[in-house]
Amino acid sequence: MSRSVVNRQTLGKLAVLVGLMFGFGFAMVPMYRAICEFTGINLLTKADPLLEERVRNTQVDTSRLVTVEFDANNHFGAWQFRPEKREIKVHPGEVVTIGYELVNGSQQDLAGQAIPSYAPAVAGQYFHKLECFCFKQQALAAQETRRFPVVFIIDPKLPANVTTITLSYTFFEIGSGMQPQTGVVSGKQGS
Repeated sequence: MSRSVVNRQTLGKLAVLVGLMFGFGFAMVPMYRAICEFTGINLLTKADPLLEERVRNTQVDTSRLVTVEFDANNHFGAWQFRPEKREIKVHPGEVVTIGYELVNGSQQDLAGQAIPSYAPAVAGQYFHKLECFCFKQQALAAQETRRFPVVFIIDPKLPANVTTITLSYTFFEIGSGMQPQTGVVSGKQGS
């Protein structure tokens, strides 16, 4: 076999491999969602329709404070994503609002999805979100900046030995096909 035939075969194999890797990258979010729904883990990113009623009947435990640390990660270079505060102290049962800022630094409209995680892991079952940008995909116009509130309550039944909770969001870019929604969430263009 001539060297040029071997080179073309190698190039073809590499092109197929790159195509498969590219396709796998786009399939990650739907695969993650399907796995989470199958295992029941995805309950962390869904709004609980009965939560508001339970919150009205919750007593604030003023005898203790829990430190809540906020973290943000992104897996796409054009996004800038950060909490407005790194940590706060809250009483279990208290309704709290914290903001996150999301910037689409690219020259095209993009969409993404935030996935939360908690440390320690047991805290996830006591950390209840009334409002969160993680409940749905977010679409931002090119160079758009938006601030998103996260409204939450920590269940007073949180074990007493848990004094610090870390809420970490990882933001994944999911494409450029969604249309940005203007006027839905407070924000500004081009900051």
